[in-house]
Amino acid sequence: MEHRILRYFVTVAEELNITRAAEKLNISQPPLSNQIRALEQELDTVLFIRGKRHLQLTDSGKLLYRHAKEILSLADKTSNEIKMMGKGMNGTISIGLVEGSAPDIASKWIASFMQRHPDIRFRIMDGNSDELIERLRSGLINLAVITSPCDQTLLNSFKVGREKMTAFMSLDNPLASLPGDTINLSDLKDQPLIVPSREAVNDMLYKWFKEIDSEPHIVCKMDNYLDVAALAGWNVGISLFPRTSYVLNQRIVAKEIVNSGRFVEYLFVWLKGKPLPVADESFIDFVRAGIS
Repeated sequence: MEHRILRYFVTVAEELNITRAAEKLNISQPPLSNQIRALEQELDTVLFIRGKRHLQLTDSGKLLYRHAKEILSLADKTSNEIKMMGKGMNGTISIGLVEGSAPDIASKWIASFMQRHPDIRFRIMDGNSDELIERLRSGLINLAVITSPCDQTLLNSFKVGREKMTAFMSLDNPLASLPGDTINLSDLKDQPLIVPSREAVNDMLYKWFKEIDSEPHIVCKMDNYLDVAALAGWNVGISLFPRTSYVLNQRIVAKEIVNSGRFVEYLFVWLKGKPLPVADESFIDFVRAGIS
């Protein structure tokens, strides 16, 4: 199967009309019909059910359509990457980073990638996970590092790191005097809590507390991690955030939550179904290879 024939087939499968497909491909209708029939003969199967006004894909046609899209996409990507290698990869990669460990994690990738491709530039945007997902949808950025969970129907993703959830509390809080630098979730029962504003994280916290037959007593939700130290330091409540949210403050004690599974995962994400520039695709492959 030649790539040209696969492109013909994909166009017909998407238009489900030979006339419209021929116009889109800028060829006449009879040769296109002949090419589709020849493809069916080559594969010894029927790809379309012919109606008077439109076509319908058979199960074999649907299978070929899925794989043909993948084959053509890979061929285009390979061709573009080879051309870019000859010219030297360039362009600007726009990436969003959630607070916490994400900036440190991504900085290592960026430094290594720029050593390989010195003409690449980066544009970095900060925000919470929901804000970054919205920026992905609006096209302001193409890539992001967010915290889990995420909508798997909307985003491609893979894990790039994780860190313990930590309770930040004022020295005036009785829990601060407990020995050690860890704390059990059960110790936080009925304590006023300051938590990230993201609803997905709130849902996660409710599940955690349900395991100890309780509910989190949330008194404040925040978008910005920089406010963690100020609010916790003045004993507004105990802040539950990733460890790297800690800002040096002599009024604060930080204790990691030791219960199994009490951590936040960082995900590298991008929109499903959205074509990406070659530089972005190469960066994704570079990051994935580095953590595998």
